[in-house]
Amino acid sequence: MTVETADLPDPEDLPADPEDLPPADSNPGWLSADELDFVRGRLPIVYVEAVPVRVDGHGRVTEVGLLLRSTPEGVMTRALVAGRVRYGESLRDALFRHLENDLGPMAFPLIPASPVPAQVAEYFPMPGLSPYIDERQHAVSLVYVVPVTGSCNPRQDALEVSWMAPEAALAPDVLAELGGGRGRLLRQALSSVGC
Repeated sequence: MTVETADLPDPEDLPADPEDLPPADSNPGWLSADELDFVRGRLPIVYVEAVPVRVDGHGRVTEVGLLLRSTPEGVMTRALVAGRVRYGESLRDALFRHLENDLGPMAFPLIPASPVPAQVAEYFPMPGLSPYIDERQHAVSLVYVVPVTGSCNPRQDALEVSWMAPEAALAPDVLAELGGGRGRLLRQALSSVGC
């Protein structure tokens, strides 16, 4: 797939003032399945992943929320909240969008004041380059631990949100249910907040 110069906008057609650009929602930066396959085969994709937690009044993690999903093969797995960052979307907005998409609009996540990730994971489609594997693509994921204060009603393809004590979430059998090396990622993210 090549981009013809006729497909590019004429610079004179672009607004001189950035405030005159259309709102971000009018062009969400979403790709078709074919476009995504094309890009995935050529560039790393940026993702955000979130470990939803409940904290006490002192900021200590009391519960960890893990999504329960079913794979196309019918296998039940655990997952973190995760998704791509859209073109023109801030990390804060991407985090909020994916938390709301997966946990529901009443989850009320507290997005960190500074979008510095607790962990960075680099996923490769081939094993051995990193402990993190994604058969579809090369991806770089910024991982955040995000307190959630509201009620969670999973949406999208999540069947439920399981809240468990940090010790239970870090149990070997639970970590093994997280695919692609995410068990290790969960352990590292929770250790960054003292668990």
